[in-house]
Amino acid sequence: RLPQVAITDSVSRVALVLVERGAVPREAEVDAAHIALAAVHGLEYLLTWNCKHIANADKRVAIEELCRQQGFEPPVICTPDELFEE
Repeated sequence: RLPQVAITDSVSRVALVLVERGAVPREAEVDAAHIALAAVHGLEYLLTWNCKHIANADKRVAIEELCRQQGFEPPVICTPDELFEE
């Protein structure tokens, strides 16, 4: 059984900031919510195969900066392959 994280006002606010400031495109609001959930709840890693909007090197700096501006440490965003590389 895995613990669940809640969508709180803070999660919604961080997700909105990620979209409004262009780190995540408007059509990918769900992706912004995934990032916000991980940041707000203090998760160390966010594993994803979504390299278009989440595990994207071109967006990583903006995502991390915006999370920190909102008072949350961003998770390490990577693919499972990156996490388990030897």
